[in-house]
Amino acid sequence: MADALPPAARRIADLLAAEGMKDRVVEMPDSTRSAADAARACGCAVAQIAKSIVLRATRSDRPVVVVASGANRVDEARIAAVLGEPVGKADADFVRARTGFAIGGVAPLGFSESVPLFIDADLLQHAEIWAAAGTPRCVFRLTPDELIRLTGGTVTPIV
Repeated sequence: MADALPPAARRIADLLAAEGMKDRVVEMPDSTRSAADAARACGCAVAQIAKSIVLRATRSDRPVVVVASGANRVDEARIAAVLGEPVGKADADFVRARTGFAIGGVAPLGFSESVPLFIDADLLQHAEIWAAAGTPRCVFRLTPDELIRLTGGTVTPIV
């Protein structure tokens, strides 16, 4: 089944399988690019979508990933305070070059380089969440505890 997936999604499926989470990646018939689209496709609340937002650290020029609840907007000042460095928006070229994913399909793992990753504390209130799996049409289901274990991310309030 994973062989039929696009290459970026297959990479995520392989990473998940290596962690004992086989057959989690699903390719949807329609786009899951936005949190609202993903929630409709997955049959869940927008708050259960774990959207990966890529920011750009302004001094070090490194990518910073925030895995946020689909219902929340990221407070960049709060992330900057936790990171210890100002952050700003990352454009599409930066996101693709530095994470290996296109905007709308950024998974919370499998980056092309090591990145600081912050997990929205609001995601922990859900038994099940859904995250992008490398493309704007592929997603996977997991628990907040699995997200923390897989990413090694720091849980923090982001709003």
